[in-house]
Amino acid sequence: MIQSETLELLEWYRLCQHLATFAATKLGAIASTNLQIPTSQAVSEQLLAQTKEVYQLESQLTTSLSFDGIQDIGDSIRRAELQGILAGDELLAIATTLAGARNLRRVIDNQENLPVLTDLVADLRTYPEIEQEIHRCIDERGQVSDRASQKLSDIRDDLRRLRSQINQKLHNILQAKSNAVQEQLITQRGDRFVIPVKASHKDVIPGIVHDTSTSGVTLYVEPNSIVPMGNQLRQTLKREQVEEEAIRRVLTEQVAAVTPDLERLLAIVTTLDLAAARSRYSYWLKANPPRFINREEQEIITLRQLRHPLLVWQQQHEQGHTVIPVDLLISPHIRVVTITGPNTGGKTVTLKTLGLAALMAKVGLFIPAREPVEMPWFDQVLADIGDEQSLQQSLSTFSGHIRRISRILNALGNEEQPNSLVLLDEVGAGTDPAEGSALAIALLQYLAQHAQLTIATTHFGELKALKYEDARFENASVEFDEATLSPTYRLLWGIPGRSNALAIALRLGLKPEVVEQAKTQVGEATDEVNQVIAGLEAQRRSQETKAAEAQKLVQQAERLYKEVSDKAAALQEREKSLRASQEIAVQQAIAQAKGEIAQVIRRLQQGTPTAQDAQAATNALNQITQKYQPAPPPKPKAGFMPKVGDRIRISQFGQPAEVLTAPDEDGELTVRFGIMKMTVKLQDIESLDGQKPEPIAKPKPTPTQTPPPPQAAPAIRTSKNTVDLRGKRVADAEIELDKAISEAHGQIWIIHGHGTGKLRQGVHAYLQQHPRVSSYEPAEQADGGSGVTIAHIS
Repeated sequence: MIQSETLELLEWYRLCQHLATFAATKLGAIASTNLQIPTSQAVSEQLLAQTKEVYQLESQLTTSLSFDGIQDIGDSIRRAELQGILAGDELLAIATTLAGARNLRRVIDNQENLPVLTDLVADLRTYPEIEQEIHRCIDERGQVSDRASQKLSDIRDDLRRLRSQINQKLHNILQAKSNAVQEQLITQRGDRFVIPVKASHKDVIPGIVHDTSTSGVTLYVEPNSIVPMGNQLRQTLKREQVEEEAIRRVLTEQVAAVTPDLERLLAIVTTLDLAAARSRYSYWLKANPPRFINREEQEIITLRQLRHPLLVWQQQHEQGHTVIPVDLLISPHIRVVTITGPNTGGKTVTLKTLGLAALMAKVGLFIPAREPVEMPWFDQVLADIGDEQSLQQSLSTFSGHIRRISRILNALGNEEQPNSLVLLDEVGAGTDPAEGSALAIALLQYLAQHAQLTIATTHFGELKALKYEDARFENASVEFDEATLSPTYRLLWGIPGRSNALAIALRLGLKPEVVEQAKTQVGEATDEVNQVIAGLEAQRRSQETKAAEAQKLVQQAERLYKEVSDKAAALQEREKSLRASQEIAVQQAIAQAKGEIAQVIRRLQQGTPTAQDAQAATNALNQITQKYQPAPPPKPKAGFMPKVGDRIRISQFGQPAEVLTAPDEDGELTVRFGIMKMTVKLQDIESLDGQKPEPIAKPKPTPTQTPPPPQAAPAIRTSKNTVDLRGKRVADAEIELDKAISEAHGQIWIIHGHGTGKLRQGVHAYLQQHPRVSSYEPAEQADGGSGVTIAHIS
């Protein structure tokens, strides 16, 4: 009983109604309205996993998860199982539901990383053969179509023929007896075709009167001449009805044969729709997924910027006030939190917000709070909020509270590992303050032992002192702005609140002299306590102001860091661009240099080269080299040379030391660091600014200077050093080749062509054994490639 009372006190059913508006199907809306609260943490975690995966899935899709075509076919399935015959529209609803379920499974199967949803639809059977058969037999209006059977098609052909004959016969009568009819009209009464006949001319058109107009001047007569055709039409209609029923019976039997699978399909589709509704509602609330914690493992309840979901709805849809969030950070050793402060300050809203958050987490909803959202999984959420005064039951406010609290204590029992959340509003109120505060203290101490967490609001000052007597208790208060004499609805932790009753009474218009007289009755002790609390609140506000300023500085530093990072990235991109442009410039310079060298070579090849031409070509090549060769890098800056008394760093140890002796000719010196002396080498030390010492150059014997050899002129191919052996036999080629080698100096170009390759092999064999040939190689591709061999003559 207390469970349902708590849900009503927290207005849980209003939240369920809000959730139902996000459902896509009637079944999902019903399930949302009657939301079942899980009794195990494993089920809650499964529901949360479903919500997360639908949230992820719908963020990947261009549209929301589609439930088109899915209808509530539960009643139809049960009637089919009881051997009833389903109507055409019921069969059509089953077919569209099967198609909609299959589309859902296809969408889920096409996505990755959805293990929970994939497992949910893994056993989903959608029977496409039944769906196709229903669509073949039932049209979009829910009527049995002609193609359902050949017999039905023939019957309907007979019906169309009979109706045509009856219409033709009646048209003839209307034309022949036009003076006896009220108007040229053929209509029906029941399944009989009739014409309107004037009552005064009823004998002109003999027949059966099926109806009369209200005034009595018109009779609706079925002429005797069409009565036999009318009877035949009625019999044919009966045959049609029997055949349609037979077709629907066959389809119904097919549905009845798979009733368990269809019921499972409905359950899976409803589960998916409910998960989608939770996901969409959570997205609308801008909520975040909770993580269930274990307070025994010293984990903290973390609910920052927690908002009341019903107030958020009221703000968005009913032009309500702005929702003020609260921060709930509760250490693992805390079992009871007492919230104090003035009336209308938001104490009760805080209780309801926490209670709804606990229930939302249990049913798989996200929590409207800032990440991370961490809270325990509570076995029970029990609340005593509001006034249960009842004239009919002769209950006072105090009696109503006590009865409800008794039910809460009975529900808690004597569990060894308490895991319930208890919410108490104005605990101990409604009776003598002294007795009420004593009862409240005893009750909270009992709950500290038997409940996981208790949040209680109170005006009793004695409850504020429990924190200083028992480590399981904590104080919190709702903030009150004395400048505006109004609450700010913010929750302050660690500081007990003041009721501010006198200030509120003055703001509400109570006479100042009455308020002043009340202040004299309060007592000095109470006034001193209030002054201490006021001082604590002032310190709290000062610290919050400093924290806000620090947060601004952090944000500014983050912004500057981002700007510096962006500039560094831009500089890197610019460096890459410059490198690329430099590489292009180098390639262009190389190509240009090659072109200029080629021009020098072509000038040498024209005519007979002389020594002067060769020297001019050499000078030109040297100029090209100076023009395109990059400037030599600057010489490195000379290192330092340690002197006696200098402070240096030993690289191996990273320790500073003092130089005791200058380096000798072997580069060794004595240093001292701490109380130790040691000899080190120059390469093992560095200056304090990281500069390496310059090595000591040992004197070397002066070598005998020999003049450099004269620079050889570049080898240029001319008609003088080129031998053309193409078309000759190997024996004749060897004679001519021997003559060319004996006259040549440097290199000769031997043109033998490709052909069969025998001439080239012979030439290479001859060159290999000739004493004056130091080496040979194929020419460059521009000079003939493998068809020309260059021989180097020593």
